[in-house]
Amino acid sequence: MDNESRKPMHKPLTSEKVGDELQYFRLCLKWTCVDQSNAWRASLSWSVFFILAVIVPILSHFLYSCSDCDQKHRRSYDAVVQISLSVFATVSFLCLSSWFRKYGLSRFLFLDKLYDVSGKVREEYAVQFHRSTKILCSFVLPIFAVDAAYKIWWYITGASEITYFENIYLSDIIACTLMLCSWLYRTTIFFLVCILYRLICYLQILRMDDFAQVFQRETEVGSILKEHLRIRRTLRIISHRFRAFILLAIVLVTASQLAALLCTTSSSAEVNVYKAGELALCSISLVVGLFICLRSSTKITHKAQSMTCLAAKWHVCCTIDSFEMAEETPRAQIVSTEPQYWESEDEEEKDGEDALDNTKMVPNFSHTISFQKRQALVTYLENNNAGITVYGFMLDRTRLHTIFVIQLSLLLWLLNKTIGIS
Repeated sequence: MDNESRKPMHKPLTSEKVGDELQYFRLCLKWTCVDQSNAWRASLSWSVFFILAVIVPILSHFLYSCSDCDQKHRRSYDAVVQISLSVFATVSFLCLSSWFRKYGLSRFLFLDKLYDVSGKVREEYAVQFHRSTKILCSFVLPIFAVDAAYKIWWYITGASEITYFENIYLSDIIACTLMLCSWLYRTTIFFLVCILYRLICYLQILRMDDFAQVFQRETEVGSILKEHLRIRRTLRIISHRFRAFILLAIVLVTASQLAALLCTTSSSAEVNVYKAGELALCSISLVVGLFICLRSSTKITHKAQSMTCLAAKWHVCCTIDSFEMAEETPRAQIVSTEPQYWESEDEEEKDGEDALDNTKMVPNFSHTISFQKRQALVTYLENNNAGITVYGFMLDRTRLHTIFVIQLSLLLWLLNKTIGIS
């Protein structure tokens, strides 16, 4: 009986919201045929993948290229679209299959680590779970709706010129349905990986915001160090799991956009909404997915590096207070002057601030935590920056600037080769 009473009050999934959204994600995995929890579902998953991500795009390109159709119905850029979507669907599918086979959904989303976090973190994570499903639908459904409208128009207006088998209406309906299913499957599976990555990063951001509270109360340096080591280990695990996907996403999106640019800027290219509409939708999907991943990576890296700034500020406040106490400044005077640093802030100054990155003074406990311990902690944090890494390269804002410069250089080089911009 005593052992039962000592069990933690918080289980990994105490919130019903988290449980409901987890069931939704499992249902989403089943509908996208990524669930490989048993042999039957694994075989179904691989079969659907080969049909919708490989066979249908190949047949669509070679049988429905419509090279003899009028100008509005020719699919001049279909090869770039089909290859781009299929390649990203393949990378996403292989990553999801590997992750879920090794870890399972709960462990992959770090839900088994929620027992040692505060109730506020669990509640906010539950809210973010629900928001992630909305974000996934908000990206996938509008793009799919536009593509569906385009394909329906393409089949209706070009029925007499498009290849068909036996019955023209039945053939067009089946072909259009398969093409739409293939498009929806490939974009959904890619966005699903990006949204899952964003969700995992958000949990770590919540944990770091909660970690910032240790500097607001009297805490041993050892416990602060343990929590920081736990966060660093989690970020290292996330980096190890997603590094291949992020690197491939950066390289493949860059290659895809350069290929699209090469096709549309050639001397014989004819660009209009009828020919390049699907290419534009494909480019938007891939760039938005990459943007979600890079924004999540840089945000969590910035948060992790803000912990060093917060610790240094805490150390400075404690050191200043210790010198004032050494000069025998009345304690009541110190206490009375502290609120003016904490509370005399305008609403405009509070914009963009959070628990880790703000200009507020922090409470000091110089009478219980020695200078040497505080200095050792700050030195450790300065020399052990945490964040998302890709094969050793930290994904921060400086690294993003480097990626942007490289892509801009490739863009200008390609434009110089195609239309003569120097």
